[in-house]
Amino acid sequence: MNIKLRVLSPLSFCLLASFGLVSTASAAAAVEKVKPVNRLVAKAKPQTAVAPLPPDEPAVLSEEQMAVAPRVHHGDVPCEFNQKVSITPNPDQPGRFHLRFGKMVYNMAPEPTTTGAVRLEDKKAGVVWLQIPTKSMLMNSKIGQRMVDACVHPAQMAQVAAPAPADAGIGIAPAAPGTASR
Repeated sequence: MNIKLRVLSPLSFCLLASFGLVSTASAAAAVEKVKPVNRLVAKAKPQTAVAPLPPDEPAVLSEEQMAVAPRVHHGDVPCEFNQKVSITPNPDQPGRFHLRFGKMVYNMAPEPTTTGAVRLEDKKAGVVWLQIPTKSMLMNSKIGQRMVDACVHPAQMAQVAAPAPADAGIGIAPAAPGTASR
């Protein structure tokens, strides 16, 4: 009998071998050759210890963006679940920051907001760092999820510990009229 052995599954070989249509030796060899392959594992690429920085954006920051930069808390910021975010000013490009979380490093540019919150964004990676008076968080804007939350810089801890006046609101000063909205 002329059966194409390469298109049959290992189960088919076993059935054919039990009926005597195929030798048990060829069925056993076929079972050994066929190994299940996980598509995700086959496509996965090994990660390096630290992701290389993507090329910096050549665009010059606007005056509004440069006005946000001095308000950014930089240094190591402890977060929930014993995680840490490190923010360092980019020495080559004033007003821009490198944000390191885990093994990833992002090139962040400040974005003006109408609420007065500090917003740093890496548009290529789709990552946003939001800094409000009481905490900061890192979000993935592409999938709409928080990457890490409850990050509190020592300056934010000091502000939370200080008593607030009754009319202070939530501590975010709105931007001046006519500024960019986001």
